[in-house]
Amino acid sequence: MSTTPQRLRTFELAAFAGVWRRELTLYRRYWLSSTFSSVVEPTIYLLAFGFGLGSLIATIRGLPYIEFLGTGVVATSVLFTSAFAGMFTTFVRRKFQHSYDAMLAAPIDVHELVAAEALWIATKSGVYGCAPLLVAMVFGLDPAPGMLLVPLVGLITGLGFALFGIWCSAVVPSIDSFNYIVSAVITPLFLVAGTFFPIDQLPGWAGTVAAFNPLYHCVELVRDASFGLRPGVDLLHVGALLLFAALMWLLAYTAMRRRLVD
Repeated sequence: MSTTPQRLRTFELAAFAGVWRRELTLYRRYWLSSTFSSVVEPTIYLLAFGFGLGSLIATIRGLPYIEFLGTGVVATSVLFTSAFAGMFTTFVRRKFQHSYDAMLAAPIDVHELVAAEALWIATKSGVYGCAPLLVAMVFGLDPAPGMLLVPLVGLITGLGFALFGIWCSAVVPSIDSFNYIVSAVITPLFLVAGTFFPIDQLPGWAGTVAAFNPLYHCVELVRDASFGLRPGVDLLHVGALLLFAALMWLLAYTAMRRRLVD
């Protein structure tokens, strides 16, 4: 019998379809609660900050503050719906429900499982991320053709953060450890992304650091899609998000394989 290590198989559509069919079946049971929390939470941020700070700040960058904020909160919605699902849902399924052990007994490999789970989460994030934009339209934001790109921006951003969450779920020792990640990583990311105030208002060093925040690139892309695309700059933002997703893919796959197989 040959002992040559098997090479990583290519991604197979049947494996993706199997994972997505399972996700869709489960989603039909909890879609209402999931949609409620994913839509209402960023909307509360939008209304609270929009009317609270909006009464003190008339415009930012020539935009009414509610419009500036409404386009920025899209990124916050994408972050919450992707990172939290990647962390908590994946951890529970692996550690307590052992769902992944059962799925790997089928003709599904770890890389296909991780990719399919992340893409499912990212797809939902891209859709839910549009909710703050719709709310902002009610309060005066003018629709623009470029807004049709917002779900795609949310999907790409959500893919990176879903993989980030999956990676975290595979390396933390317990579910309580997520408190450290939420407080030390996720909270600073959404506060320093240009959502509530422009990055250029920060000290020089802080602005440089913020440029490495994937959420900042999502915010800039959503605003450009809403108020005017800048092809050259926007391609750089997309490249940064894709690079982030690729790095998170390597980390998530390696960590999950170690947990599930090695």
